[in-house]
Amino acid sequence: MTDILLGKGEHQIFLLARYANRHGLVSGATGTGKTVSLLVMAEGLSRIGVPVFVADVKGDVAGLAMPGAPTPQVEKRAREIGLPGFAPEASPVVFWDLYGKDGHPIRTTVSEIGPALFARILELNDVQAGVLDITFRLADEQGLLLLDLDDLRSLLTLVSDKRAEVSQRYGLVSTQSIAAIQRALLRLDGDGKQFFGEPALELTDLLRTDLTGRGVVSILAADRLVLEPRLYSTFLLWLLSELFEQLPEVGDLDKPKLAFIFDEAHLLFDDAPSALMHRIEQVVRLIRSKGVGVYFCSQFPDDVPGEILGQLGNRIQHALRAFTPRDQKAVKTAAETFVPNPKIDVAQVISQLGVGEALVSTLQANGVPMPVERALMAPPRCRMGSIAPEERAAIVARSPIGGKYTTAVNRESAYEILARRRSDAASVEKPVAKDAKDAKGAQQGDMLHDWLWGTGRRQGMVETMAKQAARTVGSQLGRQILRGVLGGITSRR
Repeated sequence: MTDILLGKGEHQIFLLARYANRHGLVSGATGTGKTVSLLVMAEGLSRIGVPVFVADVKGDVAGLAMPGAPTPQVEKRAREIGLPGFAPEASPVVFWDLYGKDGHPIRTTVSEIGPALFARILELNDVQAGVLDITFRLADEQGLLLLDLDDLRSLLTLVSDKRAEVSQRYGLVSTQSIAAIQRALLRLDGDGKQFFGEPALELTDLLRTDLTGRGVVSILAADRLVLEPRLYSTFLLWLLSELFEQLPEVGDLDKPKLAFIFDEAHLLFDDAPSALMHRIEQVVRLIRSKGVGVYFCSQFPDDVPGEILGQLGNRIQHALRAFTPRDQKAVKTAAETFVPNPKIDVAQVISQLGVGEALVSTLQANGVPMPVERALMAPPRCRMGSIAPEERAAIVARSPIGGKYTTAVNRESAYEILARRRSDAASVEKPVAKDAKDAKGAQQGDMLHDWLWGTGRRQGMVETMAKQAARTVGSQLGRQILRGVLGGITSRR
């Protein structure tokens, strides 16, 4: 069987594999069974050979790595649902952790994150974000790799030192904005520093299957990360964007290439600027053609903006308690976005659902959503709960990733290049008379100006080298950079 049995209402309800790339939503109040539904979906997708990426916010998704306990309640539910051959079972799992403590480290470079997402991580205003954009632009033009926070900090110092010339070329850069960015970097320098650097994550490591053909479930330890909501949401958005940009178009497959589960989805949309919202909507709308299904999980269905909510074809709605105006609005939204079923008053039933029950609607034949049904949800085969540190350590030790990401690599980049050039400039200074020293200082200022922006012969040399590089690397020029007059062409990771 290639479809996933989610539960049973008047009849069994399946998530069809060929429509699993049409995205979905799991919502409901705390304690109503959302995580169990996520476990059933994740292990079901893994069983049919679909790799899964899921953020583990509370620590209980890690239970996918261990077989469940055959309790009488679970066995009774399995019989009621009609689960064939139900038995406790673990899924192949790889643990990841931005901090490198509860799984393999995940890293990416500052350049790959880009100025827009980096400004969101740092919580910059529009003016400060503009200065950050100028800094990234300067790095690109000068062939300076931005791999880690030291690189960005060093380049900000250069922008501050040459503020007048940078302002004349790109627009006003104030010392206040630079100082604000540097303070924000200082805050990030603690918990977020490990995320920026190399070796950077290779997306192929998230698209693995095991030797039996089952999809590997990549679990991100996010119980600590979620305390930094901007970093958490920006990382997941970056990862989704990288999948969108790097995966080829495949159209509609028999099953997805990857299922991406985004827990605490409201963090992605809170205070997001309009440009970022447009980007999210674009990625969600188009990434299904890359073979990726995106599943949001949140307490309220209206945590997801309407433009994106309308693209989520597979829906699981657990109980909502309409105690407050906010709750009542969420109930109304849920009722209006399901395909009506004359036998069910959604607005009434949604507050009557018990734990392990849900209103479900999935895409059926020809991609048409089924009328909503009240269903008993299937039990997972894995452990429902967290795992012990010793169990996690044993799984990490035998991971197929091995030690690929264990040791950080610090190759030459903006920090090292700028430090060396400052040292070279200082070493040529000799004690001279005051007037001569002033004249020499002015001359060195002109030389630094030429080094930054290029004039005369140097500019011609740079242009000549760029043309030679273009002829040499052809269509791959976009993945490479010119690393200064004394550098060469080096690949960007």
